[in-house]
Amino acid sequence: MFLYLFHGTLPEDPQLDNVYTLSGEDETLYLFEAVTPPDTSIDSRSAYQAIDSSGSLAGSYAVMNNIPVVEGGRTAFEERFLGRARRVEEMPGFSGIRVLRPLQGDTYVILTVWKDEESFKAWQSSEAYNHAHKKRDTSEGITQQRPEIFARPAFLTTYRITPPELGKTSKC
Repeated sequence: MFLYLFHGTLPEDPQLDNVYTLSGEDETLYLFEAVTPPDTSIDSRSAYQAIDSSGSLAGSYAVMNNIPVVEGGRTAFEERFLGRARRVEEMPGFSGIRVLRPLQGDTYVILTVWKDEESFKAWQSSEAYNHAHKKRDTSEGITQQRPEIFARPAFLTTYRITPPELGKTSKC
């Protein structure tokens, strides 16, 4: 599965018929998800491959954990996320998750979609969240064991989601 994030303006392309609008505090993104890469001239700097995926993009609140990873750290990073606890999927209000490998650049994106912001905040204060992140900042966590794999500090971005236009079928 492939996901495309366009900053600012959406490219003119007839294949982009199922686009979500993500409105953030400082920017607007357009999100398009496809099973195979579209046959198009879309700038690949906006392209990601989903290495893990669960649920759908149907929700009203999106959270992106943006994690810059150096080239030599990709395997360790991906193994860490592929071995995740998967407790987030059990949370009320959870819609979907995509673990996204950049096709260009170094920043992975962990995209979670929620029914609303309150559902995400409930996840952050839950026992399941604490379990999923229990090794963070400990000697067992990847940031302590392999700090050299991170190019820069990670950062979160949040968005309100507008689904594709009415009358167009969502493939997500």
